[in-house]
Amino acid sequence: MNKRDFFKTGLVAVGTLLLPRKAWALEYYPTVENTEWAILYSTWCGTSRDASVWISEGMNGIADVYDVRENPDLSRYKHVIVGGSIRSGVTSQKLQDYLITHRDELKNKIRAYFAVCGNMRQPVSQEQYHKFIDNHLVKLTGVGGLPAKVFLGRITWGLLEPDVREMLKSFPNMEEYDNLKRSECMAFGQDILKTVNP
Repeated sequence: MNKRDFFKTGLVAVGTLLLPRKAWALEYYPTVENTEWAILYSTWCGTSRDASVWISEGMNGIADVYDVRENPDLSRYKHVIVGGSIRSGVTSQKLQDYLITHRDELKNKIRAYFAVCGNMRQPVSQEQYHKFIDNHLVKLTGVGGLPAKVFLGRITWGLLEPDVREMLKSFPNMEEYDNLKRSECMAFGQDILKTVNP
């Protein structure tokens, strides 16, 4: 490699490192360029991030995956899946604010919802669908009648804020657990695709 090529390569590498962090928003594993699908999630400890990536995997990896904390621009997408981790019966305030702020932009794009909750390690029932989907996400977006899934979540002590960790540890027999299943998330991704492209 001659000096000129070496210098050009070095400038490109340095320029890449100087790109703002936002330019590298949390996109995961798209298998096609210019995908029409995005998954928007909120999470505290990463459970909904994993659910989102696995939902995209179930869709053959065609969905870009975004953490709402990145404040992504979803205007180029035709199809959006929305979900998040539940705490005290709701998703994060950032997701709620984002959905309200972008309600008009998203109303014709939302194709499905999901929620992730510990549910005191009990099986998910219609009560959770009603509470987290119908009475929460649907009310925020104004778009109902779509596929939805409530997944059981997990607790990792080291990822929780100290006050939340201590509160949860005060419950009898509370311990770390992981009830999120990749296979369930992938199956939901496949189901979503079938509703849009039967």
